[in-house]
Amino acid sequence: MLTIVMTKIKVAAALLSVTVASTLGVPAQAAPNYTFPISGCSVTYGKYHHNYPATDILTKVGCAFVAPTSGTIDEVNRVDRFSWKTNKGADRGGLSISMVGDDGVRYYGSHLSFIPKEMVPRLRVIVGDVIGKVGNSGDAKGLAPHLHFGISWPTKAGIWWVRRGEIYPWSYLDAWKAGKDLSPKNGIAKLEKKIGTVPKIPAY
Repeated sequence: MLTIVMTKIKVAAALLSVTVASTLGVPAQAAPNYTFPISGCSVTYGKYHHNYPATDILTKVGCAFVAPTSGTIDEVNRVDRFSWKTNKGADRGGLSISMVGDDGVRYYGSHLSFIPKEMVPRLRVIVGDVIGKVGNSGDAKGLAPHLHFGISWPTKAGIWWVRRGEIYPWSYLDAWKAGKDLSPKNGIAKLEKKIGTVPKIPAY
């Protein structure tokens, strides 16, 4: 009988805590809006990337690439068309996938080894959902497996030079790895306004 009474007291206390938090405008247990894009594996990455803003996250083949935030799948490429004979910019990523977050920002991962069949454009995904597996496809073939991670604004399909990355992700990666909800929304909006939605294709 005492156990039942104590349980009821604990439940009542928990409900009171939620009510007080809601009254004060503070979420009782707010779910994270962002998460680090690699789950279940150790990683290394740097602050810079060759020629344009992006981050190569080095880890093992098969490690999970997860949705860094909630949103919808944008573009999916399951065929590795890259060849050094043609060296087309659009093909360098090999197997790749992008998504547009609820924050309006596009997140892109390439050099993948696998993309789940259910990942198709306009599919709704939740932060932390597995959207691909790390590999070394595209121009990463023969190199250390890694996830090329890019942050940009949405464009129509095929604008690969924007999709691959427009701002450096490392500060956001650091924050998400530490469990902090740091959004790239403002930085992306500011840069898009400055250079335009579809800027000129760079040399590389």
